[in-house]
Amino acid sequence: MKWLTLLSSVSFVLAARAPSNVTLNKRTPSGSKTVIIQMFEWSWDSVAAECTNFIGPNGYGFVQVSPPQEHVTGPQWWTDYQPVSYTLTSKRGNRSQFQSMVNACHSAGVGVISDTLWNHMAGSDSGSGVAGSTFTHYVYPGIYQNQDFHHCGLEPGDDIVNYDNRVEVQTCELVNLADLATDTEYVRGRLAEYGNDLLSLGVDGFRLDAAKHMPAGDIANILGRLSKKPYITQEVIFGAGEPIQPSEYVGNGDVQEFRYTTALRDAFSGGGVSSLQSLDNRGWVSGSQANVFVANHDTERNGGSLRYDSPSNTYILATLFSLAHSYGTPTIISSYTIPDNDAGAPNNGAGTCSTTGGANGWLCQHRFVAITGMVSFHNTVGTAAVTNWVSPQSQQIAFGRGALGFIVINNVDSAWSSTFTTSLPDGSYCDVITGKNSGGTCTGLSFTVSGGTFTATIKARDALAIHTGAKGSGSGGAGGGSSGGSISVTFAETAETTLGENIFLVGSISQLGTWDPNSAIAMSSASYPVWTVTVNIPAGTSFEYKFIRKESDGTIVWESDPNRQATTISSGTQTVTTTWK
Repeated sequence: MKWLTLLSSVSFVLAARAPSNVTLNKRTPSGSKTVIIQMFEWSWDSVAAECTNFIGPNGYGFVQVSPPQEHVTGPQWWTDYQPVSYTLTSKRGNRSQFQSMVNACHSAGVGVISDTLWNHMAGSDSGSGVAGSTFTHYVYPGIYQNQDFHHCGLEPGDDIVNYDNRVEVQTCELVNLADLATDTEYVRGRLAEYGNDLLSLGVDGFRLDAAKHMPAGDIANILGRLSKKPYITQEVIFGAGEPIQPSEYVGNGDVQEFRYTTALRDAFSGGGVSSLQSLDNRGWVSGSQANVFVANHDTERNGGSLRYDSPSNTYILATLFSLAHSYGTPTIISSYTIPDNDAGAPNNGAGTCSTTGGANGWLCQHRFVAITGMVSFHNTVGTAAVTNWVSPQSQQIAFGRGALGFIVINNVDSAWSSTFTTSLPDGSYCDVITGKNSGGTCTGLSFTVSGGTFTATIKARDALAIHTGAKGSGSGGAGGGSSGGSISVTFAETAETTLGENIFLVGSISQLGTWDPNSAIAMSSASYPVWTVTVNIPAGTSFEYKFIRKESDGTIVWESDPNRQATTISSGTQTVTTTWK
């Protein structure tokens, strides 16, 4: 949502039932490729390049980009959510760059969803935007004047106090953000004009930020003025006991179901993943009307979800689940490490990835081998029902998607060996979590289904997934379909240090901390100047890695680019010998 999440634990809210005649020509993103990547804080040029180089070729359907309109100045990420004008100049780039990004993504077969701010303008008493527009709190020259905002008359200010009061939630200010009077003819027309401008550039959908703070009927009126019917997803955070409910907004489009995010956080953190079998009977928005995610830019900063550095691989496992289960349209965040909750994008906003992960402070979760593999799984299984559910204990689950796919998730600290019953046709399948099909050969593990069953050993805090779109043979699949297991890889890095400095290993896969320095693996100096550590990595896994030096004052120094690359062998042990660069 916006910077409120950094300043307050208060839930965001808003609504009013939409007229019954509001319809959309599509409930979910169109096409067979429906997975959305939230390209949080990526510049337009870097989104364009990534659509061409990776996102399109790897089966993602849509990118959700940051708000493109002019906003207040400042390096913090939340400045993007404080609009100043409808000029398409932001920290991400200008109008021409935005148009080029949309065109490039379309050429790669990827749709564009724009994060869109209809609820409010800036929260500052006065200032200027990144394109030079000046403003005071209720005067935006040439756009809005005092009468175009709600003034709820609370003392000492207009901020929301009582979230149990519908009118207050939808007409008072969210941490001083000037609240637009979306119930007035002029404001509705002006917001629709902005929406139509984005549609004229080829934008395919809108994420409506702070939708809960606008009555659903106001949103419906604005949508009715648009020149096209884009995909709509609305941020409506559920608050227990509050009068405004996510269900009020389904007439306008999809609704972001935050109860799903919380449920996955709690289940994978110890509550039990076996509870996640049926998600359409919990009183949430129905799966056909829900946009879901394991984490977004707010929840990974306010504790509302798992995030990239959650312990025990839970973030990755939950993400794999979200792409495997039939509930909702999934969004995957692609963001950066969080040194503090205000920090804006690294590398001047230019998103930078390695082959299977991030670089220059970026995480590039959408490139993780397991996540990319599960996008192919999601595209293959489509709307097939959940079948063959098995759960021998609360933190181990396996299930199929019709006769098209099957996944096993082991969220415990010990291996799980079993024979699994599926509806899949017999054959040899690539495990898309460890690799893919390349010319009939699996780059990762493979499993053989015979008579509808296969046998596998899933390592602690790990998963496997197979589907009919990735058949092939390789390690682990021949003659009975058991897993090829792990390879003990010893890393030996020659690096001279001074007293108090230590060398750590970090890389693109979960076993190496998924590029998070806080999860990097400490190396032993027993053979100094050679630093060593042994890590168990799945056989046949390709990955990137680097060594980092943590100095006595906590400063982190990375090795020089490019990232190092390696692939584990199919059996035995392996040693990687390198020298600091």
